[in-house]
Amino acid sequence: MIVNIYYGGRGLIEDSTIYVVNKLKETLEEIRVVVNLYNLYEHDVNNIPTLVNTLKDADGVILAVNIEWLGIGGLMQQFLDSCWLYGDKSNIKKQYMMPVVISSTYGEEEAMDYIRKAWQVLGGKVWPGICAYVENQVEFETNKQYSRLIEDSAEHFYRAINQKKETFPSSASLFNEGLTRGINEIVAPVNGQTTRNIFDETYVKKQKEDIEELAALFKGMLEKKEEHSNEKDYITIIKENFHPIANFKASYAIQVLDLNKTLIIEVDGSNISCYYGDKEDSDVFVKINQEGMNSLVGGATSFNEAFMSGVLTAKGNFNVLRTFDQLFIF
Repeated sequence: MIVNIYYGGRGLIEDSTIYVVNKLKETLEEIRVVVNLYNLYEHDVNNIPTLVNTLKDADGVILAVNIEWLGIGGLMQQFLDSCWLYGDKSNIKKQYMMPVVISSTYGEEEAMDYIRKAWQVLGGKVWPGICAYVENQVEFETNKQYSRLIEDSAEHFYRAINQKKETFPSSASLFNEGLTRGINEIVAPVNGQTTRNIFDETYVKKQKEDIEELAALFKGMLEKKEEHSNEKDYITIIKENFHPIANFKASYAIQVLDLNKTLIIEVDGSNISCYYGDKEDSDVFVKINQEGMNSLVGGATSFNEAFMSGVLTAKGNFNVLRTFDQLFIF
Protein backbone atom coordinates (compact mmCIF):
# COMPACT_ATOMS: atom_id res chain seq x y z
CA MET A 1 0.00 0.00 0.00
CA ILE A 2 1.23 3.49 -0.88
CA VAL A 3 0.06 6.71 0.78
CA ASN A 4 1.20 10.13 -0.45
CA ILE A 5 1.22 13.08 1.96
CA TYR A 6 1.18 16.59 0.49
CA TYR A 7 2.03 19.29 3.03
CA GLY A 8 0.98 22.79 1.94
CA GLY A 9 2.40 24.89 4.78
CA ARG A 10 5.57 26.97 4.81
CA GLY A 11 7.63 24.59 6.93
CA LEU A 12 7.86 26.93 9.92
CA ILE A 13 9.03 25.45 13.20
CA GLU A 14 5.90 26.59 15.06
CA ASP A 15 3.55 24.82 12.65
CA SER A 16 1.99 21.87 14.51
CA THR A 17 0.80 20.48 11.18
CA ILE A 18 4.36 19.17 10.73
CA TYR A 19 4.07 17.26 14.01
CA VAL A 20 0.74 15.74 12.94
CA VAL A 21 2.10 14.80 9.49
CA ASN A 22 5.19 13.14 10.99
CA LYS A 23 3.03 11.25 13.51
CA LEU A 24 0.76 9.98 10.72
CA LYS A 25 3.78 8.98 8.65
CA GLU A 26 5.38 7.15 11.57
CA THR A 27 2.17 5.25 12.42
CA LEU A 28 1.50 4.21 8.81
CA GLU A 29 5.08 3.05 8.32
CA GLU A 30 4.79 0.90 11.45
CA ILE A 31 2.01 -1.05 9.74
CA ARG A 32 4.14 -1.46 6.61
CA VAL A 33 2.65 1.29 4.48
CA VAL A 34 4.97 3.03 2.02
CA VAL A 35 4.62 6.75 2.75
CA ASN A 36 5.84 9.46 0.37
CA LEU A 37 5.97 12.95 1.89
CA TYR A 38 5.92 15.95 -0.48
CA ASN A 39 6.58 19.35 1.09
CA LEU A 40 5.13 21.78 -1.45
CA TYR A 41 7.25 24.68 -0.12
CA GLU A 42 10.39 22.82 -1.24
CA HIS A 43 9.23 22.92 -4.88
CA ASP A 44 9.38 25.85 -7.26
CA VAL A 45 5.85 27.09 -7.95
CA ASN A 46 6.33 26.29 -11.63
CA ASN A 47 7.09 22.66 -10.76
CA ILE A 48 4.05 22.03 -8.55
CA PRO A 49 1.92 20.92 -11.57
CA THR A 50 4.39 18.08 -12.17
CA LEU A 51 3.63 16.69 -8.68
CA VAL A 52 0.23 15.61 -9.98
CA ASN A 53 2.06 12.79 -11.73
CA THR A 54 3.07 11.38 -8.30
CA LEU A 55 -0.60 10.53 -7.61
CA LYS A 56 -0.69 7.71 -10.13
CA ASP A 57 0.78 5.00 -7.86
CA ALA A 58 -0.87 6.08 -4.60
CA ASP A 59 -3.71 4.16 -2.94
CA GLY A 60 -4.41 6.97 -0.50
CA VAL A 61 -3.69 10.68 -0.22
CA ILE A 62 -3.33 12.97 2.79
CA LEU A 63 -3.67 16.70 2.13
CA ALA A 64 -2.26 18.66 5.08
CA VAL A 65 -2.42 22.43 5.56
CA ASN A 66 -2.12 24.97 8.34
CA ILE A 67 -4.26 28.07 8.69
CA GLU A 68 -2.09 31.08 9.52
CA TRP A 69 -4.61 33.83 8.81
CA LEU A 70 -7.20 32.84 6.19
CA GLY A 71 -7.78 29.82 3.97
CA ILE A 72 -5.59 26.93 2.88
CA GLY A 73 -2.75 28.97 1.37
CA GLY A 74 -1.50 29.32 -2.17
CA LEU A 75 0.67 26.20 -2.41
CA MET A 76 -2.12 23.73 -1.68
CA GLN A 77 -4.52 25.73 -3.85
CA GLN A 78 -2.09 25.49 -6.75
CA PHE A 79 -1.69 21.76 -6.21
CA LEU A 80 -5.48 21.25 -6.22
CA ASP A 81 -5.78 23.44 -9.33
CA SER A 82 -3.18 21.24 -11.02
CA CYS A 83 -5.10 18.09 -10.03
CA TRP A 84 -8.17 19.58 -11.71
CA LEU A 85 -6.36 20.65 -14.87
CA TYR A 86 -3.93 17.78 -15.39
CA GLY A 87 -4.86 14.95 -13.01
CA ASP A 88 -6.04 11.55 -14.19
CA LYS A 89 -9.65 11.70 -12.94
CA SER A 90 -10.19 7.96 -13.51
CA ASN A 91 -7.28 7.29 -11.16
CA ILE A 92 -8.29 9.90 -8.56
CA LYS A 93 -11.77 8.33 -8.50
CA LYS A 94 -10.25 5.23 -6.86
CA GLN A 95 -8.22 7.12 -4.26
CA TYR A 96 -9.15 7.84 -0.66
CA MET A 97 -8.19 11.26 0.66
CA MET A 98 -7.84 12.23 4.32
CA PRO A 99 -7.63 16.00 5.04
CA VAL A 100 -5.51 17.42 7.86
CA VAL A 101 -6.13 21.04 8.87
CA ILE A 102 -4.35 22.61 11.85
CA SER A 103 -5.09 26.23 12.70
CA SER A 104 -3.50 28.84 14.92
CA THR A 105 -6.34 31.23 14.13
CA TYR A 106 -10.00 31.03 13.10
CA GLY A 107 -11.13 29.00 10.11
CA GLU A 108 -10.08 25.36 10.38
CA GLU A 109 -13.62 24.01 9.82
CA GLU A 110 -14.13 26.06 6.66
CA ALA A 111 -10.75 24.97 5.28
CA MET A 112 -11.60 21.34 6.07
CA ASP A 113 -14.85 21.61 4.12
CA TYR A 114 -13.06 23.28 1.22
CA ILE A 115 -10.51 20.46 0.85
CA ARG A 116 -13.20 17.81 1.17
CA LYS A 117 -15.36 19.42 -1.51
CA ALA A 118 -12.37 19.94 -3.81
CA TRP A 119 -11.50 16.23 -3.68
CA GLN A 120 -15.12 15.24 -4.21
CA VAL A 121 -15.32 17.48 -7.27
CA LEU A 122 -12.19 15.74 -8.54
CA GLY A 123 -14.12 12.48 -8.12
CA GLY A 124 -12.14 11.00 -5.24
CA LYS A 125 -13.31 9.41 -2.02
CA VAL A 126 -13.10 11.48 1.18
CA TRP A 127 -12.32 9.91 4.54
CA PRO A 128 -12.78 11.73 7.89
CA GLY A 129 -9.59 13.57 8.79
CA ILE A 130 -8.01 15.68 11.52
CA CYS A 131 -9.18 19.21 12.21
CA ALA A 132 -7.81 21.13 15.20
CA TYR A 133 -7.20 24.58 16.61
CA VAL A 134 -3.84 24.85 18.37
CA GLU A 135 -3.47 27.63 20.90
CA ASN A 136 -0.32 26.31 22.57
CA GLN A 137 2.06 24.33 20.39
CA VAL A 138 3.95 22.63 23.23
CA GLU A 139 0.78 21.53 25.03
CA PHE A 140 -0.71 20.18 21.82
CA GLU A 141 2.39 18.22 20.77
CA THR A 142 2.99 16.73 24.24
CA ASN A 143 -0.63 15.72 24.87
CA LYS A 144 -0.78 11.92 24.89
CA GLN A 145 -4.51 11.82 24.15
CA TYR A 146 -4.06 13.95 21.01
CA SER A 147 -1.17 11.70 19.99
CA ARG A 148 -3.41 8.67 20.30
CA LEU A 149 -6.16 10.35 18.26
CA ILE A 150 -3.67 10.98 15.46
CA GLU A 151 -2.54 7.34 15.57
CA ASP A 152 -6.17 6.19 15.48
CA SER A 153 -6.84 8.37 12.43
CA ALA A 154 -3.89 6.80 10.61
CA GLU A 155 -5.07 3.28 11.48
CA HIS A 156 -8.67 3.97 10.40
CA PHE A 157 -7.42 5.44 7.12
CA TYR A 158 -5.29 2.33 6.54
CA ARG A 159 -8.27 0.02 7.16
CA ALA A 160 -10.50 2.07 4.85
CA ILE A 161 -8.02 1.71 1.99
CA ASN A 162 -7.17 -1.92 2.73
CA GLN A 163 -10.79 -3.00 2.99
CA LYS A 164 -11.94 -0.68 0.18
CA LYS A 165 -14.67 0.73 2.41
CA GLU A 166 -17.54 2.43 0.65
CA THR A 167 -18.29 6.13 1.13
CA PHE A 168 -21.59 7.91 0.60
CA PRO A 169 -22.10 9.42 -2.87
CA SER A 170 -21.77 13.18 -3.30
CA SER A 171 -23.52 15.54 -5.70
CA ALA A 172 -20.08 17.03 -6.35
CA SER A 173 -19.39 14.04 -8.62
CA LEU A 174 -22.09 15.34 -10.99
CA PHE A 175 -20.19 18.61 -11.23
CA ASN A 176 -17.06 16.63 -12.06
CA GLU A 177 -18.72 14.62 -14.80
CA GLY A 178 -20.25 17.72 -16.38
CA LEU A 179 -17.06 19.73 -16.60
CA THR A 180 -14.24 17.21 -16.95
CA ARG A 181 -15.59 15.15 -19.85
CA GLY A 182 -12.66 14.90 -22.19
CA ILE A 183 -10.37 17.04 -20.05
CA ASN A 184 -7.62 14.43 -20.05
CA GLU A 185 -7.36 14.81 -23.82
CA ILE A 186 -6.95 18.60 -23.60
CA VAL A 187 -3.42 19.86 -24.00
CA ALA A 188 -3.37 23.10 -22.01
CA PRO A 189 -0.41 25.47 -22.06
CA VAL A 190 1.53 25.87 -18.83
CA ASN A 191 4.43 28.32 -18.83
CA GLY A 192 4.67 28.10 -22.59
CA GLN A 193 4.65 24.28 -22.62
CA THR A 194 1.90 21.68 -22.79
CA THR A 195 0.72 19.11 -20.31
CA ARG A 196 2.23 16.40 -22.46
CA ASN A 197 5.57 18.11 -22.10
CA ILE A 198 5.05 18.50 -18.37
CA PHE A 199 4.55 14.78 -17.88
CA ASP A 200 7.21 13.71 -20.38
CA GLU A 201 9.93 12.74 -17.88
CA THR A 202 12.68 12.78 -20.51
CA TYR A 203 11.70 16.28 -21.58
CA VAL A 204 11.50 17.56 -18.01
CA LYS A 205 14.87 16.02 -17.13
CA LYS A 206 16.55 17.59 -20.16
CA GLN A 207 15.03 21.01 -19.42
CA LYS A 208 16.15 20.78 -15.82
CA GLU A 209 19.70 19.83 -16.84
CA ASP A 210 19.89 22.75 -19.28
CA ILE A 211 18.65 25.21 -16.66
CA GLU A 212 21.10 23.90 -14.06
CA GLU A 213 23.97 24.12 -16.53
CA LEU A 214 23.16 27.73 -17.40
CA ALA A 215 22.66 28.64 -13.76
CA ALA A 216 26.01 27.13 -12.83
CA LEU A 217 27.73 28.96 -15.69
CA PHE A 218 26.41 32.41 -14.76
CA LYS A 219 26.88 31.76 -11.08
CA GLY A 220 30.51 30.83 -11.64
CA MET A 221 31.13 33.91 -13.80
CA LEU A 222 29.46 36.50 -11.59
CA GLU A 223 29.73 35.24 -8.01
CA LYS A 224 32.70 32.91 -7.69
CA LYS A 225 35.03 35.34 -5.93
CA GLU A 226 32.32 36.70 -3.67
CA GLU A 227 31.14 33.23 -2.66
CA HIS A 228 34.58 31.94 -1.67
CA SER A 229 35.19 35.10 0.34
CA ASN A 230 31.86 34.81 2.15
CA GLU A 231 32.38 31.12 2.95
CA LYS A 232 35.58 31.88 4.81
CA ASP A 233 34.17 35.02 6.43
CA TYR A 234 31.09 33.26 7.87
CA ILE A 235 33.18 30.60 9.61
CA THR A 236 35.66 33.18 10.93
CA ILE A 237 32.99 35.61 12.15
CA ILE A 238 30.97 32.87 13.86
CA LYS A 239 34.02 31.53 15.71
CA GLU A 240 35.14 35.03 16.74
CA ASN A 241 31.71 35.90 18.16
CA PHE A 242 31.12 32.62 19.99
CA HIS A 243 30.05 33.00 23.64
CA PRO A 244 29.98 29.54 25.28
CA ILE A 245 27.17 28.43 27.57
CA ALA A 246 28.16 25.90 30.21
CA ASN A 247 26.88 22.35 29.61
CA PHE A 248 25.03 23.43 26.46
CA LYS A 249 25.29 21.09 23.49
CA ALA A 250 23.56 21.60 20.15
CA SER A 251 24.03 21.65 16.39
CA TYR A 252 22.76 24.05 13.72
CA ALA A 253 22.60 23.44 9.96
CA ILE A 254 22.28 26.74 8.07
CA GLN A 255 21.63 26.41 4.35
CA VAL A 256 22.75 29.57 2.56
CA LEU A 257 20.58 29.38 -0.54
CA ASP A 258 22.67 31.61 -2.83
CA LEU A 259 25.82 29.63 -2.05
CA ASN A 260 24.00 26.30 -2.34
CA LYS A 261 25.96 25.11 0.69
CA THR A 262 25.08 24.24 4.26
CA LEU A 263 27.03 25.70 7.17
CA ILE A 264 27.22 23.29 10.10
CA ILE A 265 27.78 24.68 13.60
CA GLU A 266 28.36 22.17 16.41
CA VAL A 267 28.57 23.47 19.97
CA ASP A 268 29.59 21.44 23.03
CA GLY A 269 30.19 23.63 26.05
CA SER A 270 33.21 25.82 25.24
CA ASN A 271 34.06 23.83 22.10
CA ILE A 272 32.82 24.85 18.66
CA SER A 273 33.17 23.23 15.25
CA CYS A 274 32.15 25.15 12.14
CA TYR A 275 32.34 23.76 8.60
CA TYR A 276 30.45 23.30 5.33
CA GLY A 277 28.81 19.91 4.82
CA ASP A 278 25.71 17.89 5.68
CA LYS A 279 24.22 16.88 9.01
CA GLU A 280 20.81 15.22 8.85
CA ASP A 281 20.40 14.97 12.64
CA SER A 282 21.04 18.63 13.44
CA ASP A 283 18.88 20.11 16.22
CA VAL A 284 17.87 23.05 14.03
CA PHE A 285 17.77 23.30 10.23
CA VAL A 286 17.70 26.82 8.76
CA LYS A 287 17.23 28.23 5.27
CA ILE A 288 18.41 31.79 4.57
CA ASN A 289 19.66 33.72 1.56
CA GLN A 290 23.07 35.38 1.38
CA GLU A 291 21.72 38.88 2.01
CA GLY A 292 19.96 37.70 5.15
CA MET A 293 23.07 35.84 6.33
CA ASN A 294 25.18 38.97 5.84
CA SER A 295 22.69 40.99 7.93
CA LEU A 296 22.80 38.31 10.63
CA VAL A 297 26.58 38.05 11.02
CA GLY A 298 26.89 41.81 10.51
CA GLY A 299 24.76 42.46 13.57
CA ALA A 300 21.98 44.22 11.64
CA THR A 301 19.42 41.68 12.86
CA SER A 302 19.28 38.90 15.43
CA PHE A 303 18.57 35.25 14.68
CA ASN A 304 15.15 35.40 16.33
CA GLU A 305 14.23 38.68 14.61
CA ALA A 306 15.14 37.16 11.24
CA PHE A 307 13.00 34.12 12.04
CA MET A 308 9.98 36.15 13.14
CA SER A 309 10.18 38.45 10.10
CA GLY A 310 10.46 35.55 7.65
CA VAL A 311 14.01 36.38 6.53
CA LEU A 312 14.89 32.81 7.47
CA THR A 313 12.82 29.67 7.88
CA ALA A 314 13.67 27.03 10.44
CA LYS A 315 12.53 23.72 11.81
CA GLY A 316 13.69 21.57 14.69
CA ASN A 317 14.10 22.22 18.41
CA PHE A 318 12.56 25.62 19.14
CA ASN A 319 14.50 26.08 22.42
CA VAL A 320 17.81 25.45 20.64
CA LEU A 321 16.79 27.92 17.94
CA ARG A 322 16.18 30.68 20.48
CA THR A 323 19.55 30.05 22.18
CA PHE A 324 21.47 31.01 19.00
CA ASP A 325 21.43 34.71 19.91
CA GLN A 326 22.97 33.91 23.29
CA LEU A 327 25.74 31.81 21.75
CA PHE A 328 26.64 34.27 19.01
CA ILE A 329 26.60 38.01 19.65
CA PHE A 330 27.57 39.83 16.47
